[in-house]
Amino acid sequence: MATGETGFEDVTYDLISVQYHSLKAGHDYGQYVRDAENAGLQDIASFFREVMEQDSARARRCHEFLRQISGTEQGGPATQ
Repeated sequence: MATGETGFEDVTYDLISVQYHSLKAGHDYGQYVRDAENAGLQDIASFFREVMEQDSARARRCHEFLRQISGTEQGGPATQ
């Protein structure tokens, strides 16, 4: 199993990274929705909502994968 600098399996780190960035982006998109609504651009606000929903789904899927590999050789700290 390959491990990175964190001492955890690369796949675990990768899933956590994707989950974090999806959640962070989703938070930011809330402001984008408000900006578009304030500008009267409902089609663009709708687009930002779609993007936010996609990132939310991506974060949930990462969480499911992390739960699936938790406590396994692929999910825990790397053993040497």
